[in-house]
Amino acid sequence: MSTEPNLDHRLAELEHEYDAVEAELADPLTGSDPTRLRDLSRRHHELGEIVAAWRSLGQVRSDLAIAREMLEESTGEDRQVLQAEVASAETSIAELGERLGALLQPKDPHEGRNVIMEIRGAEGGEEANLFARDLFEMYARYAGRRGWKLEVLSESPSERDGLNEVVFVVRGTDAWSRLASEGGTHRVQRVPVTEAKGRVHTSAATVTVLPEVDDVEVSIDPSDLRIDVFRSTGPGGQSVNTTDSAVRITHLPTGIVVSMQDEKSQIKNRAKAMTVLRARVRKAEEDRRDLELSIQRRSQVGGGGRSEKVRTYNFRENRVTDHRIGLTLHKLDQILAGDLDQLTDALCADRRSRQLVEDA
Repeated sequence: MSTEPNLDHRLAELEHEYDAVEAELADPLTGSDPTRLRDLSRRHHELGEIVAAWRSLGQVRSDLAIAREMLEESTGEDRQVLQAEVASAETSIAELGERLGALLQPKDPHEGRNVIMEIRGAEGGEEANLFARDLFEMYARYAGRRGWKLEVLSESPSERDGLNEVVFVVRGTDAWSRLASEGGTHRVQRVPVTEAKGRVHTSAATVTVLPEVDDVEVSIDPSDLRIDVFRSTGPGGQSVNTTDSAVRITHLPTGIVVSMQDEKSQIKNRAKAMTVLRARVRKAEEDRRDLELSIQRRSQVGGGGRSEKVRTYNFRENRVTDHRIGLTLHKLDQILAGDLDQLTDALCADRRSRQLVEDA
């Protein structure tokens, strides 16, 4: 990375902004404004790595200047030691420069957001629904490992304890960066519990990943909504509630429909439905503006067929393969237990490298 004065000036300005954000976060009045607190926390996280690298670069530059000054007057073993210090400092400066260059690249506009995930059983009948539950439990365990908070918004159990569909929100500063690439068709190869002859079956579940947005970011005209209320039903269609607490909201301009029935309160179901609706409407708006942004629903999920896979989980070989980056890990048991970091690290690195190529 160049060390031209104008770039140093830019980094110094970012450091000043970081200090100002920290000061505002420490102000008790900030806590009374949740939206402002969220935006400041997001910006603090965005600037944190940049400022840390910039300050480290300043320290190494200072050390280098001192070492060079001492080197001019040194002899013998002292000179050799100082030459090594100069070489080490120059290497560190180059590495920090490259790191700052990467950190200053344009960020994903959804970086720092909470994540709404939708998992559905797809091709493979009840085995697909059972696999959908396995995926949900995998992400729930991963969220626990990362210290994120997970809230189920809607859940539709299948007849054999699988999941026809589950919609949930994951709240965490780095949740989007680590989960954004999870969208797509996930394929499983195993002997289902429904298989009497011990044959391996191939089934699939779809995962959709959306950034959570609020009503300030997405304005929805109440007149564009059709809201229906009805009684909640269980897996077999039987009524599980004696009041009309379930809510179905249809966004008339786009035809997007969201139903919620998990809560006994109609008000709570409506609030959850609006959370998902805003995310879906935002995604639809992005798709219209730029076709390249249509990676969060249709292009993620495709038709839910096994041939459209982004990842394969092979139980017999204890293997997971991510087909987008050609990564195979023989640790399926650990991954299902929530140890996804090796996968998400590789996907994050791939996303960054593609971004650098696009911006070049």
